[in-house]
Amino acid sequence: MFSEISGELPDSLGDFPPGAIAADRAIWNAVPQTLRDAVLRDAETTLARSWPLITASDYRQYTETGNRWRFEELYFTRRRMLNDLVLGELVEGTRRFLPGIVDGIFLITEESGWQLPAHNAYQRGGPRLPLPDNSQPVVDLFAAETAALLATIVALLGDELDGISPEIAARVKREIEIRILTPYLGRHFWWMGRGDERMNNWTAWISQNVLLTAFSLKTDQPTRRAVVEKALGSLDAFLKDYAEDGACEEGVLYYRHAALCLHGALTVLDSAAPGLFDRIWRQPKIRNMAEYIANMHVAGRYYFNFADSSAVVEPCSAREYLFGKAVGSEMLADFAAADRATADNPHLPGEWNLWYRVQELLAGTLPAAEPRPEPPRDIFYPGIGLFVARDGEFSLAVKGGNNGEGHNHNDVGSVTLHKNGRPFLIDVGVETYTAKTFSPRRYEIWTMQSAYHNLPSFEGVMQSAGEAFGARDVEVEFGDDRARISLDISGAYPPDAELRSYRRTVSLMRGRHVEIVDTYDGDKPAVLSLMTCLAPAVTPEKIELSDLGSIFVEGAGAIEIDEIEVDDLRLRSAWPEKLFRLRVPLTGKRLRLRIV
Repeated sequence: MFSEISGELPDSLGDFPPGAIAADRAIWNAVPQTLRDAVLRDAETTLARSWPLITASDYRQYTETGNRWRFEELYFTRRRMLNDLVLGELVEGTRRFLPGIVDGIFLITEESGWQLPAHNAYQRGGPRLPLPDNSQPVVDLFAAETAALLATIVALLGDELDGISPEIAARVKREIEIRILTPYLGRHFWWMGRGDERMNNWTAWISQNVLLTAFSLKTDQPTRRAVVEKALGSLDAFLKDYAEDGACEEGVLYYRHAALCLHGALTVLDSAAPGLFDRIWRQPKIRNMAEYIANMHVAGRYYFNFADSSAVVEPCSAREYLFGKAVGSEMLADFAAADRATADNPHLPGEWNLWYRVQELLAGTLPAAEPRPEPPRDIFYPGIGLFVARDGEFSLAVKGGNNGEGHNHNDVGSVTLHKNGRPFLIDVGVETYTAKTFSPRRYEIWTMQSAYHNLPSFEGVMQSAGEAFGARDVEVEFGDDRARISLDISGAYPPDAELRSYRRTVSLMRGRHVEIVDTYDGDKPAVLSLMTCLAPAVTPEKIELSDLGSIFVEGAGAIEIDEIEVDDLRLRSAWPEKLFRLRVPLTGKRLRLRIV
């Protein structure tokens, strides 16, 4: 799709302005007052802070202990502080933040490596090196993010920085040339794509930021052309792993680093070669990818989640709105505008990408549709086997697919259910990342295991990881009175489960209840796990979840309850202090749950 355009690139590729320059006071003075106040408040707070010191020991902590939080907190704090100062200067234009900005720029340009310790490797999944080798820079997600940040600063504040010293912008350009553009054009990193190798969000995310960097700076035409040609190949490699339905197998959280970064890359390309990429925007697959986030929305901050995605996601920003407009989806644009209007912090203080924050300030107030648009009632994504059905009370999702997907959890056949916008049966999500998360020991982590999803185990035998372990014989039906999915999930289990079939049928009986019927043929007894964030009360016939609802059970023995203390910060952003796992033993070969 993208590579075929290479031969049509114009002789001269244009600039990409990542926003209005600081001297354009009319535009910056038009930023809404509430946003200006928030930006200036953060910038003034940052002026009074000390910059974090980052030591070699901090970098080595990942390989020494597996902890990535300590270093990343220091690393991202520097970048957020620099963002705050830049935005303060842009909205105020008084030069009082410039000295701090120069300090931040030089601190970052003097870092030995821009790649995170968790990504400090030269091969996909290869051993992480304890310290960065500045003679062989690694272009990872955050090296590219750092380049995009610095390039955006030079593009918007170049004259002001030159007024202090031309060496500031010159230093930025030298470091970007050495750390990003030269390795990008001269080497192959796994995320660039090669042959059939499966890609993920890295490809679109890094490609966007390399394009943003190359076209925000005054790079020469041969460099621009080489960057574009390489990026087009990578974007094709990224798209090949999406089905036509546009679903993101990594979940809603990673949609923003995947499809939404594809939008960012296309935005830069549009500026470099106006009109040439119009045919891409019109592709149904691109539109489907864009609309995915709106289709996964449940209520408020809740989304259907799986893989490493959380059930609670931050509000949409101007980026989703602009993506909707670009692909001609008024549904997405309306959804994003309405969701953005609910944001507590619309100036995105936690965001490290300066371009995103600049877009947010300059977008102003977006026209939000009233009433807020509703997501489609039913949808099925065959590419990842994801079933979604709704009525006025229940929002139901069932994940088929396989256990070899990006940021995979062993969750084939798991059910996620919300009632009146509140979580009923949940997907826990993922804890704070550590070295173990992306190691061969990933599935030792409880949140990755099928026994902590709404799935059965067989004398402790759980699902296995890998593309070979998936659902089969999937049937989907959407009707006025009922929506239904039926699938055999026995293929997701290893031979040790001694399982010949396990058919799960999940029905939304519209206006009445939800029904889960499991029938299986196997030699070991089955115990079904059900995950919830509400304290359950169990009787022989039913499970009551506080004031939310009840699960009537047929075909089960004595149900046991496990309390799970939640102290991980990432999980606590979505869930209360305790989660609950119900263990429901099947007394025969059939279990029926009726949820009201």
